[in-house]
Amino acid sequence: MPIIVRLDRVLADRKMTLTALAEQVGISVVNLSNLKTGKVKAIRFSTLEAICRVLECQPGDILEYEDEASG
Repeated sequence: MPIIVRLDRVLADRKMTLTALAEQVGISVVNLSNLKTGKVKAIRFSTLEAICRVLECQPGDILEYEDEASG
């Protein structure tokens, strides 16, 4: 998958747990964990906005594009 979720890196930088983020964003830990591990195919803009607001980051800090041809 060419879109890589770097949520674990941002969480580590902020010294925040997945559980704490889930509580502040208002989604389940399971859904957030699925996002973190790349098991989801889509994310709602409202969810992405809430994650960015809580983590005080930009979407590009969480999502990264990797060209499959270069991998």
